[in-house]
Amino acid sequence: MRRAPAFDLARRHALATALALAAALPGRARAAAHAWRDWPRERATPPLQLPLLDGTPWSLAAQRGRPVLLNFWATWCEPCRAELPSLQALAQRQAAAGLAVVAVNHREAAAAVQRYAQGQGLSLPCLLDADGSAARAWTSGILPTTVLIGRDGRAAGSLVGEIDWASDEAQARLAPLLAAR
Repeated sequence: MRRAPAFDLARRHALATALALAAALPGRARAAAHAWRDWPRERATPPLQLPLLDGTPWSLAAQRGRPVLLNFWATWCEPCRAELPSLQALAQRQAAAGLAVVAVNHREAAAAVQRYAQGQGLSLPCLLDADGSAARAWTSGILPTTVLIGRDGRAAGSLVGEIDWASDEAQARLAPLLAAR
């Protein structure tokens, strides 16, 4: 049975509010400011083709055969900024396993994203979702949202909110993607 759109909107708003409040909490309490969602079996994995910061085209289809982690973020989003160093460390730790960690910036100018990335020493590949269409196709509209994609190119699920990617919970989510061949 499909829920009415008004209920879905209210549920999304409640989740966004809860995540925003949780993100304001210090330390350990903040670590729980996320929610896992399995990707619905009946929902196809959307295509993704966006430019990198330097304008080079990037496509999810070209990544087939390797696990991919897409992190939807923005420079104005505090939980996003807090999570990026953890994602960068994850990319370095799992490079040998072939994990591609990709930051998908939501509706910001390339120059602003470039300044932020350089200022923070961010070396993750950054895609530009200039009109927000990729975020609409892949997320519930809450930032940060991270989508885990298997080697087969199929989305496995999404994590809404900030998480420490070195945590046991994050490692448990990643393990099946990294192990599958």
